[in-house]
Amino acid sequence: MATEGEYESVLCVKPDVNVYRIPPRASNRGVRAADWKLDAPDWTGRMRVTARGKVAYVKLEDKISGELFAQAPVEEYPGIAVETVSDSSRYFVLRIQDDGGQ
Repeated sequence: MATEGEYESVLCVKPDVNVYRIPPRASNRGVRAADWKLDAPDWTGRMRVTARGKVAYVKLEDKISGELFAQAPVEEYPGIAVETVSDSSRYFVLRIQDDGGQ
């Protein structure tokens, strides 16, 4: 992880993103966006991608207050933090975690 004293760089900001609670996988096949309720997102806000040291962070924030909703540390790509969706290039799966690693 990043050490103290390293600065954080903003790499990308997307002002309008949708978050969906995805259903559990029925098998080992890839995740499909068609299985989600795309017309009813569970959360909307902005996405900010930052980097500190060799770790990137995908942060989901409230559009107005900037309050952090969730974040996904990305130490390597491809990896477990970001997963592609088999039926779309617009959607992807983030593995989010709190500061305790949950």
